[in-house]
Amino acid sequence: MMTGTGVRGAAVFLLVLLPGGRATAETNVDLADVGTGIAIALPITAAGISYWKNDYQGIGQLALDTGATVGTALLLKQFVKEERPDYSDDRSFPSDTAALAFAPASYLWYRYGWEYGVPAYAAATFSGYTRVASEEHHWWDVATSAGIAWGYTFLFTSHWHYAYNLNSSIQVTPHEAFASLSYRW
Repeated sequence: MMTGTGVRGAAVFLLVLLPGGRATAETNVDLADVGTGIAIALPITAAGISYWKNDYQGIGQLALDTGATVGTALLLKQFVKEERPDYSDDRSFPSDTAALAFAPASYLWYRYGWEYGVPAYAAATFSGYTRVASEEHHWWDVATSAGIAWGYTFLFTSHWHYAYNLNSSIQVTPHEAFASLSYRW
């Protein structure tokens, strides 16, 4: 049996996925809330992954990257007057929520590789989509925030290496097996 929240969530899901489905103002607000929640969860998740890997330097890089990205977005909002699609104010450019989502996604991709980056970018892209679908931002507001995040990630984040620079691997083929142990100077 579905509760009221479950029915409402299923309705939002169907309205978003069904072609020709019309989203109401309430649905757009709900969708924006989901996107905001994802944007808040992404840096927490990225910090948790770094903590799980005992990568305390990475946590610092994540904090610097995210702080610079969101700070730049908030600073640009003060000087660039771009009217929101819903005409509520002139603080549309760039999207600070998208900046909060794309900074950890860029960090995860650059620091740990595509295995972590692809799911994070998918979540950040969905968060950005919700900003556009709820008419709080234009698509270029979200794209600019993603670009700012990528730029700061490139400046502040380094690739992660195993602790002690010691790497090991095992490769098995049908006829032989290889084991390697390497040290990075």
